[in-house]
Amino acid sequence: MERIVITGATGFLGKNLTKKFCENGYEVWVLVRPESKSKDKLNEFGDRVHVLECSIYDTDRIKNVIKSSDAWFHFAWGGVNREEIDSSEVQNQNIRMSLCAIQAAKILGCKVFMDAGSRVEYGVTDKIMKESLECHPVNEYGKAKLEFYREAVEACKKADMKYCHLRFFSVYGYGDHPWSIISTLLHELPLGNKVKLSACEHKWNFMYIDDAIDAVYALYLAVIRNHTFENGIFNIASADTRKLKEFVIEIHKILKEEGTLEFGTFVQAKEGALSIIPDITALQEITAGWKEQYIFEKGIKETIRKGISETNEKN
Repeated sequence: MERIVITGATGFLGKNLTKKFCENGYEVWVLVRPESKSKDKLNEFGDRVHVLECSIYDTDRIKNVIKSSDAWFHFAWGGVNREEIDSSEVQNQNIRMSLCAIQAAKILGCKVFMDAGSRVEYGVTDKIMKESLECHPVNEYGKAKLEFYREAVEACKKADMKYCHLRFFSVYGYGDHPWSIISTLLHELPLGNKVKLSACEHKWNFMYIDDAIDAVYALYLAVIRNHTFENGIFNIASADTRKLKEFVIEIHKILKEEGTLEFGTFVQAKEGALSIIPDITALQEITAGWKEQYIFEKGIKETIRKGISETNEKN
């Protein structure tokens, strides 16, 4: 049985990744901060997941308890809210913490290290976002993600680990941040409320959570079988890129046009209305043609269904 370690397992991406590896028979260890208020989210996995309440800096305890691991998935990253996303202090702490994760992975004998990067690393561009594109991130969060990638390449090489930097685009699904545009639309429109939006004329890309996690899993399998692979960046995104307005209107139709859409009244963030146009050729090539299973309509309906199911269970 293969053993893996996941950090950030209480987050949206990390929790779904934990579920994926459990379902495929892996022994999964997750690192959780002792003071974490979200660790109860892992209770649903029962004894399929081993939870180690431990600081990532406590490499001795990690070694003594986990002993060894085949791979490390580093999805932990603080300061993703609007208050801290531009804090250089918070983001620099993330870099230091993430470099420590590489050292812990090395101590455990991991052969693969994967971390969650972000589309914001590319910055403002109207070009197709290929992994080779020169990056000019706007906020401190994007700058830190990019800086960590640059340092991680060398650190993983010295540790004799294969390294994948996963640049996630807009992943959605049940459990996503409540302030995301899709979460907002799915909550407000059925209540008959008005949702203020930008003009939504820029290009966008949404990927359903199950597809995103399946892509990561397929990539992992491909990397461990590829004897010549050393390191690389991979965009984790959908093949469906179009104007944001088209996605919004499609959601409105799925919801039987409840509520009201008000385009052009939302105040943009400092970077403005940025188009994102990802290229996923690298992902498809290394995974021998991996394809997503959820078209946008299917993903939105599944998100709604899961929300209703959980509400019914609570009631």
